[in-house]
Amino acid sequence: MIKKHTNLHLLIPVIFLFPSCSWVSLALAQNETIIPVHVGVILDNLQYSLTKDIWLSCIKMAVLDFYATHPHYNTRLVLNTRHCKENVVSAAAAALDLIKNERVEAIIGPVTSMQTSFVINLGNQAHVPIISFSATSPSLTSLRIPYFFQFAQTDSSQVKAISAIVKAFGWRQVVPIYIETEYGEGIIPYLTDALYEVNARVPYRSVIPSSATDGQIVQELSKLMTMETRVFIVHMTADLSSRLFVKAKEIGMMSQGYVWLTTNEILNRLQSQNSTVIDSMQGVLGVQTFVPLTPELDELKIRLKQQFHTHNPAIGAELDVFGLWAYDAVFAVAMAIEQAIGTPTSFPFQESNAASINSTDLEGFPVSQYGPKLLRALSTARFEGIAGHFTVFGGKRNSSNFQIVSVNGGGARTIGFWTLKNGLVKTLNSSAGSSKISSSKFDFGPIRWPGGSLSVPKGWEIPKKGKKLRIGVPVKVDFTEFVKVAKDKTNTTVVTGFSVDVFKAAVKLLPYALSYEFIPFANSDGTSAGTYNELCYQVYLGKFDAVVGDTTIRADRSLYVDFTMPYSESGVAMAVPIIDFKSKHVLAFLKPWTWDLWLTICFFFVYIGFVVWVLEHRINKEFRGPLLHQVGTSVWFSCSTMVFAHRERLVSNLARFVMIIWVFVVLILTINYTASLSSLYTVEQLQPTVTDIEVLVRHRDNVGYIKNSFVYDLLKQVGFDDSKLKDFETMEEIDEALSKGTVNGGIAAFVHGTPKMKLFLAKYCSKYTMIGPIFKTDGFAFVFPKRSPLVVDVSQAVLNMTGGDEILNLEKEWFKKESNCQDSSDATVSSNSRGLGSFWVLFLIAGLASVLAIIIFVASFIYKHRFVLVQPADSEPSTWRKIRALFKIFNEKDLDSHTFKRSNRQRDAVMDSPNNFPGTLVHHNSDHTDQINSLFIGEQQTISIVEAPSDELLPSPTEVVITVQKMQRTTSNTAQEYN
Repeated sequence: MIKKHTNLHLLIPVIFLFPSCSWVSLALAQNETIIPVHVGVILDNLQYSLTKDIWLSCIKMAVLDFYATHPHYNTRLVLNTRHCKENVVSAAAAALDLIKNERVEAIIGPVTSMQTSFVINLGNQAHVPIISFSATSPSLTSLRIPYFFQFAQTDSSQVKAISAIVKAFGWRQVVPIYIETEYGEGIIPYLTDALYEVNARVPYRSVIPSSATDGQIVQELSKLMTMETRVFIVHMTADLSSRLFVKAKEIGMMSQGYVWLTTNEILNRLQSQNSTVIDSMQGVLGVQTFVPLTPELDELKIRLKQQFHTHNPAIGAELDVFGLWAYDAVFAVAMAIEQAIGTPTSFPFQESNAASINSTDLEGFPVSQYGPKLLRALSTARFEGIAGHFTVFGGKRNSSNFQIVSVNGGGARTIGFWTLKNGLVKTLNSSAGSSKISSSKFDFGPIRWPGGSLSVPKGWEIPKKGKKLRIGVPVKVDFTEFVKVAKDKTNTTVVTGFSVDVFKAAVKLLPYALSYEFIPFANSDGTSAGTYNELCYQVYLGKFDAVVGDTTIRADRSLYVDFTMPYSESGVAMAVPIIDFKSKHVLAFLKPWTWDLWLTICFFFVYIGFVVWVLEHRINKEFRGPLLHQVGTSVWFSCSTMVFAHRERLVSNLARFVMIIWVFVVLILTINYTASLSSLYTVEQLQPTVTDIEVLVRHRDNVGYIKNSFVYDLLKQVGFDDSKLKDFETMEEIDEALSKGTVNGGIAAFVHGTPKMKLFLAKYCSKYTMIGPIFKTDGFAFVFPKRSPLVVDVSQAVLNMTGGDEILNLEKEWFKKESNCQDSSDATVSSNSRGLGSFWVLFLIAGLASVLAIIIFVASFIYKHRFVLVQPADSEPSTWRKIRALFKIFNEKDLDSHTFKRSNRQRDAVMDSPNNFPGTLVHHNSDHTDQINSLFIGEQQTISIVEAPSDELLPSPTEVVITVQKMQRTTSNTAQEYN
């Protein structure tokens, strides 16, 4: 911070007692090494502005204070002050005079942004830094002139703070009021962008000329009174804003319901305003540059008051932030000059051409040799200034914090702060975690608004002096239960209907009165003037303020209008004729199951039969025999399980395992089929003629819709041709067309929104049914302009209605059903057939079980006959021969099975005559497929003839007969046992 010096007050009287004596001369007398450096100061004419006089005093005090705290510096600033008129030409002339005639190394000033934009070009050409402490327009830095330094806080730094206030109170529309100068227009792009980020729009911009008269100001304010927006942001000079607020109060715009926000230019100079202006600004809210209170700041204020009290006791001196910025600017310039100009030089300037003394033309424009050094020194300036920490970045002073103030009584009261890091906070000395609050939930505490109200204004209202809310309503021939436009006996237009009653009920729930009138969207002859899209577009064009009717929320419409919350159910449905399925369908017995389920069942019957045959073929004689016999037996066995009529016995445990699961699956299928078929033949089956809109597209059927409805676009997107789409206006026309059907020139289906579809079915419930919804929509809603503040309030009112009984009572009143119609609002027409999706788990289990059984069987079979695959080294049969050998073995009986075990000693051949060869006994096989003593080696099969030894005694014929009879009895008993 700046150090205190007790001897400083002794120097002040000397300066003012000897104004003609330069303090530089005194310094030079004490130290001959002091280098005087000329610095220019450009201010407006002090004769008309007390504020500029205070700024000049701050600049002079800053010079004294700096060298009092830095007496060892070799340089001393010599101020050369120029007072110009409030125009750019005068400011440019003053700058040219300082550069050419006074040979200044830097210029502090000028005052306004427009003046500065001209002067900085001269400084850039002469390499003379232009330091501004009062020009705040962000457009100046966009010029990217290196020799310009903006030590005043730019206006763009405060737009985030203002938008945070707007967001905190939830205002959605804001009108900026600004001066028609570079200073006023420079902030507008930044302000609108910041408001857009918080979802607030700018419906209108009010521009006040800098030379506007009181009459022009009143005229512009009167125009604002006719608009619904009540939130205004004022950005202009303090002088013009004081006149604006006085006139606003005179015409009643500082009353309850209005919101006035200001930028820091106005509130930073609030202390310099008179009591009349401050009284007219009661309730104004705005931002003010935050300057921390320090002992040095208090001392500076006291010295300033003493100085003005000495010269003119009747004038009070109030220091504003611009004076503090001027004070810090002098410190920065003095430090930079000391750093840049280390040793005296006789040629600080170099002229390009000879120039005459006291010339202000542009010829022989001098160029400062110290310009580049000063440029680098100023760009790196860093110190603790009187207005806070001072740092230069990109030619601008670092942004400081803002305090949110409310004008009440004789001054401003701080209600919060805004920082670049934490946003809105209650205090600056709190930690970020405890003080930072979301701007959308920030609590400023009690605020007294214009008119003395303590409640937060909603930011808009329907102007009392304006017109009524113009509400467009559609004109229709039928479906007038929603909106009906008619003429009464006095030829007055009367609008009624369900949608109208819902809107009226919602308006009653609003916390304020809303004046409106219904205007039919019709031609001069009373017919409809266009589609619903065209009706909504009228709101965008401004011909209607809202639309009330059966208007569906659509994405394409939301591009140019806003919708409230829907007040009806959503969706697009399809009405189709219904027929008695039981009496009109000859294949009704197939209806319980879908085709995919029927095909799956047939496949599994064949598949399970095949699996059982594989598992039983080698060990069960009932699954042996000719090929056709085996196929028939397998299929018959599998299918007969449906009625549990199979007679074949299973021998293999694997086959039994598979059949246990398959019988369970068949049981479930049988129960389901029986129940569905019973219901089909005992209950009246009214089924729709079609249940999918894609079927209508494929069959090229005609489809109907309501004229001027959005459904036409949906049907075109699905793929319908224009020739297949027919529009209708009345329910009777739709009924007649549905009765004819596509073949007779009618339609196969009628497509429309669910609410109107239910209205149609309420009248023709016995002939048609509703399918769907086939398209998803968001229901009926009210239409308002984009970002209209009414959308939120009306939507809240609609939600309150739909959550209560009032909406139900209105539906009962307008949508009365025919006495012979049942309530089918909750019924959904769909196919009663069961599909594969209902039983896929059962089929999966059966399939896995059968596959597992086959795997186990094949593995054990290959292992048992592995000798076929393993051959001696001298024989190498092909793989195909091995496979054929395995299949031949599979086709034989498994004699090791308990079902085919026989006594090896039984005789199965009978002697035909006593002359048979006595030494030979031939063994016969009863089955031509069985060869007991056959050996498969490759493809050779050898039948062995067993010869009895010569010394063995053959049995007698009697013994042979007895043996054969015993074998026959044994075989018969065995067959009976296995049957």
